[in-house]
Amino acid sequence: MKKISTLISGCVMAIFLLALQREQIRTIYIIGDSTAANKDSRSFPETGWGMALAKMFNQQVKVDNRALNGRSSKSFKHDVSKDGSFVNHWEPIFENLRRGDYVFIQFGHNDEKVDKPNVGTSLEEFEQNLIFYINQTREKGGIPILLTPIARRKFENDVLVKTHGAYPAIIRKVARDRQIACIDMEDKTTKLVMSYGEEDSKKLFLHVDSADKNYPQGKKDDTHLNTFGADEVAKLVAEGIRELKLPIQNNLILK
Repeated sequence: MKKISTLISGCVMAIFLLALQREQIRTIYIIGDSTAANKDSRSFPETGWGMALAKMFNQQVKVDNRALNGRSSKSFKHDVSKDGSFVNHWEPIFENLRRGDYVFIQFGHNDEKVDKPNVGTSLEEFEQNLIFYINQTREKGGIPILLTPIARRKFENDVLVKTHGAYPAIIRKVARDRQIACIDMEDKTTKLVMSYGEEDSKKLFLHVDSADKNYPQGKKDDTHLNTFGADEVAKLVAEGIRELKLPIQNNLILK
């Protein structure tokens, strides 16, 4: 009888410790577009920065990358599927959000596509969508972090041209108005790309020669990152985490 009691006590203690460990683990949800999204092997060497960020934390922080190709702040929560039905990619995140979890919010690349009504947003709608994600995250006790979109590689007269219009300014405005932490990735990646220069900055993006097994005709893409570029951009996100002095900075493996 004593052995059974000891066994039960041990099981209860193990369950308690597992529950405590889970409670201590913080999840970072990433919502955004293809520049952050996970990629399958058929897209290699295209790599989202969220994939690289997931490798930069110890076991106490889990990066749950929900960013998706082609999505905007609108279509992430109101997507139109191939059969015409609507899909809400935000809802399962909201349902699973726990107090202390983070939501990294980076949109802009596709919101600019105002010629596509299911995706593009006006600046006013973009602002309201950001506020929606912020309010929903806070409702569950989560911590919203805004990120401006990463820079595209577009040079004119050896100067990198900003291509996101007023959308990054809206993100900065919302961050100020709502007192939300913001990592200015447009600024950080502009400096990164400029540091490489017009020609060498191709090393950061999806530039592959013809005969590549995934891109037989080659690929010259100045929006999406390759593996090296994703690593470099993820380092800038980590830098932003430290600059903001977020508690999860202590869980970063790379110093």
